[in-house]
Amino acid sequence: MNTTLKTFTIASPTITKDVVVDGSVWLAVCTKAQTYRLFEVPEPGVEGCTVLYRAKLKTEGLTGKAYLEMWCRLPGRGDFFSKGLNQTVTGSNDWVSCEIPFHLKKGEKPDLIRLHLTVEATGMIIKKAVTGKVWIKEVELVKAPVQLVEQ
Repeated sequence: MNTTLKTFTIASPTITKDVVVDGSVWLAVCTKAQTYRLFEVPEPGVEGCTVLYRAKLKTEGLTGKAYLEMWCRLPGRGDFFSKGLNQTVTGSNDWVSCEIPFHLKKGEKPDLIRLHLTVEATGMIIKKAVTGKVWIKEVELVKAPVQLVEQ
């Protein structure tokens, strides 16, 4: 059974000042490749589970690609990340549900989880300039049972 650890609303201040409230959602006006530091969850009280970072994204004229990114800090071991590279959005899109997992083994207990929105430039050799808008809403952090991946 899933347990919601934290839900963020527009009343929740973002860490970055590069994201603004636009009605009932947040808006990032993109002028370059950038990682938007949205929220931090100190001492989430999780271990031996899967942590899910969920949000809905909407884009308008985005020349780069946007995705969710989560960092977990494990005491004595450092920072580890999960990126939604398989769930990128680009161009103009209506609301898309995105979710990225971070699998914690028994004994792995993060003391801090960071939630980001990352916008990258596209292009293999020559990176294109990034412009456009990304809206984000319904941001939440969820604890789920360990998800086994079949090979």
